[in-house]
Amino acid sequence: MNLQPTHLHSELVSLRPLAFTDFESLYQVASDPLIWEQHPNPDRYKHEVFQNYFKGALESGGAFIVLDEHHQVIGSTRFYDYKPADSEVKIGYTFFARACWGGLYNRTTKLLMLSYAFDFVNRVIFHVGANNIRSQKAMEKLGATKVGEEEVAYYGEATRLNYVYVFSRK
Repeated sequence: MNLQPTHLHSELVSLRPLAFTDFESLYQVASDPLIWEQHPNPDRYKHEVFQNYFKGALESGGAFIVLDEHHQVIGSTRFYDYKPADSEVKIGYTFFARACWGGLYNRTTKLLMLSYAFDFVNRVIFHVGANNIRSQKAMEKLGATKVGEEEVAYYGEATRLNYVYVFSRK
């Protein structure tokens, strides 16, 4: 499984591999404190904290920048922790500009990623912050099954409690 395919797109969104040169345009979106208020790391809107997130994204080898139908940067997401022997991969580290909340951007992005992943794996796992009610509801709307709780160590950040959601190939 290639963690950074270049063909994930729909009429609404396009995902392309994150590049070092994307920092400023992505930080413009991420600098909104309200994006992170329910997130396990609510300080990610701060420049130095976001730099760490961005560095981890680049090093992950699976991060994407998400563009809307007008080719404007609206967020980021990634594949990570691919385990071929277990036939699973994780999707996460996702955020969107507030203007994109409540619409089809998150759903469309996740469905594109799930469709691609299920060509290679049987299970896709999402970690969702225990206080991130918006993302928990989004997972439930997509049809994910909550299967437990797990302490997750984010790249260069403290360990935080997350709920574990799973999608299985039908």
